[in-house]
Amino acid sequence: QYNLDVINEKIAESAIKSGRNPSDVCLMAVTKTVDPIFINYALDYGIKLIGENRVQEMLRKKPDLHLDGVEKHLIGHLQTNKVKYIVGKTYLVQSVDRIELAEELNKRFEKAGLVCDCLIQINSTGIDSRFGCTPETATEFAEKLKEFKNLNVKGIMGMAPICDDPTENFKLLKDIFDNLTEKGLLNGSILSMGMSDDYTF
Repeated sequence: QYNLDVINEKIAESAIKSGRNPSDVCLMAVTKTVDPIFINYALDYGIKLIGENRVQEMLRKKPDLHLDGVEKHLIGHLQTNKVKYIVGKTYLVQSVDRIELAEELNKRFEKAGLVCDCLIQINSTGIDSRFGCTPETATEFAEKLKEFKNLNVKGIMGMAPICDDPTENFKLLKDIFDNLTEKGLLNGSILSMGMSDDYTF
């Protein structure tokens, strides 16, 4: 059992250590495989941002969750044939990693008269089994996404490999984020990275 106040204190300490404003850092509770009764406990305790990996699981849980004032993000790999189920049902899609997915998101959201807020998923680990565009192709991919009028790219998402010190990987992701921002390819300031084992770095 985690104490949210303690976690927020550690996040604030890490933010200050890295020269960031703690208020700029958001804690996401990932709810994969967690039953609604336990998710609601976290929401009632003060969690304001949750992330779900699978579309079917997200839709199944939604009616039972206390979602007032809570952002719900889709963070897992998204298949194109599942896009039609998420239109208007998620605040942010964090895992846009290929043109085919971008095309389908744009088509479905345009048909609904909506704009899809999303992040570009970066595979900065060099591990082939991980999803995401490579650091080398990130700029080209972001430039292509600018062509889709119903996509609003608000930042990037990436995860470090399991290791003792993910600092260098986080620096790489930050460099990619800064580069895309300088080129005017992002419409927001979201840099989503880190998990339970590395959030203090």
